[in-house]
Amino acid sequence: MTNTVPLESKAISILENYNGSNNYLLELKFKLNHNKKFYPTRAQAEYIINYNDITPKVARKWVDLDTYFSDKIAKDKGLIETPTKLWVEKLLVEKDKSYHIWGKFFDNEELGGIWVPKSAIIKSTNKPVDVDYSKYSNRPPLEHQKEAITHLLSNNKFILADEMGLGKTTSTIIAALETGAKKILIICPASLKVNWEREIRNYSDRDIFICEGKKYSKDHDFVIMNYDIVKNFHSIEKNAESKILDTNFDLVIIDEAHFLSNAQALRTKLINSFAKKITRVWLLTGTPITSRPINYFNLLNLVESPVASNWVAYVIRYCQGYQFFAGKRKVWNTSGASNLEELKDRTSRQILRRLKESVLDLPEKIITPTYLRLSSKNYEELMGEYYDWYKKNPKESSSLTVQFNKLMKVRQVIAQEKVEYSIELAEAILAQNKKVIIFTNFTSVLQSFVSHFDKKCVYIDGSCNQNKRQKAVDDFQNNEKIEVFVGNLIAAGAGITLTAAEAVIMNDLSFVPAHHLQAEDRAHRYGQNFSVSVYYPIFENTIEGAVYDILLNKKYIFETVMGDNIDMGAEKVMEVINSKV
Repeated sequence: MTNTVPLESKAISILENYNGSNNYLLELKFKLNHNKKFYPTRAQAEYIINYNDITPKVARKWVDLDTYFSDKIAKDKGLIETPTKLWVEKLLVEKDKSYHIWGKFFDNEELGGIWVPKSAIIKSTNKPVDVDYSKYSNRPPLEHQKEAITHLLSNNKFILADEMGLGKTTSTIIAALETGAKKILIICPASLKVNWEREIRNYSDRDIFICEGKKYSKDHDFVIMNYDIVKNFHSIEKNAESKILDTNFDLVIIDEAHFLSNAQALRTKLINSFAKKITRVWLLTGTPITSRPINYFNLLNLVESPVASNWVAYVIRYCQGYQFFAGKRKVWNTSGASNLEELKDRTSRQILRRLKESVLDLPEKIITPTYLRLSSKNYEELMGEYYDWYKKNPKESSSLTVQFNKLMKVRQVIAQEKVEYSIELAEAILAQNKKVIIFTNFTSVLQSFVSHFDKKCVYIDGSCNQNKRQKAVDDFQNNEKIEVFVGNLIAAGAGITLTAAEAVIMNDLSFVPAHHLQAEDRAHRYGQNFSVSVYYPIFENTIEGAVYDILLNKKYIFETVMGDNIDMGAEKVMEVINSKV
């Protein structure tokens, strides 16, 4: 029979000879040397044996505490004041889910050993932010955008959740440039890739690569890809073959991040697996919680929020989560919502959310072009026919009326191709409980919108008599169930008031700038209490690019509207189009 040395005796032997810098062990050693009755507990003995050879790290800084943990500390210790910060003199020991810290909660306290869950500490770079905005004088950010830039630069992991129309893209691009990041990955819906490229070009001439299919580049500063093709460049099972990880991105920007709310979706699993290996991760979304608190969990997980450190604890606390049997298998129900104010408080340091009505520096009307790429053989064939006709018929093509007729089918193809995007944009606006107006020049396109939104919408086109027009307006203005107004640009673009809407979508363009000014002001007029966002989705690689260039020219539009011949706008557009023939 062999004699074994008791754990406590072994710990005492180690403690007697300990000469390290772990203050907690030094405190135990002092007790051992000055108190003959001292004998370590089993937990103390295990600590001495396991951690005596670990060298503590000197920190000497205050760190922010999660509010839930702060409240628990105050309750457990019977404190009158709830601590919000923790002074970390030294990090003594790091375990998988906790830290042993030599520190204190308040200035007037003595230092001591404190076990803290990792989830209790809010991680923030807290670097001073000093941006020289004169570099961006060509398109200077507004004050509320500067605030967003400061938050992004101060946090490696952050959610910018401003409402649509507040310029999240502009804020993020300037912040990205200010980080000094050499390699930046942008993940967004396919329809927004070109728009990101154009927005970056407003502020930088750095190299940009847009991924298409399996085409990828690790040599460009900015790489833009859509969610659907992430799988072409990264594998969960084969990280060593990941082109994304191999590029060593300093920053990943995830636009419309609510696309990652479903933790079981492949794209979520893929992005989760590499995003955690990238130093900076910024999420952009106007709807961080699409319907229930469970949708919020993965976004919080991506930014390493303490709230998301334990999935079970999260769903029980904030989703009224419970388990039940489905056959022989136990499953979770996470469809509920609970303790929402607490959830808001606990996540407030890692998310910035402003509504348009709370932002004081917004203009009354915000014009937002969104640039898209059209891939349509039908469009290419029709434009080819137009170019051939224009070259071969110099006399006939000198008539604007004839040219308009020849381009009618082209414009209709463009308008119909854009319906899917305009619906997607409108649905995003509706998700924020805002009403929306959609304008189009074509009856078939109008009917596509009416068919999609069905009982949620009303419409006005050239066939509507005065009674039907007024009923459509009244229903949209006064009936909460009617959320969408679809109008023909001419028939509904003047003479009516639609101030129940805070957003207008111009699905397709007129050749006459004044038509759009009139239509925009159906919502932007007396009686409107909020800023109005006007969205222009533009296929930049079509004749729309030329049309919109003219609409953008405010001086020219003003002269056209105030001049004698309103159709000068159309003539100017045709001049630009035909100069490219």
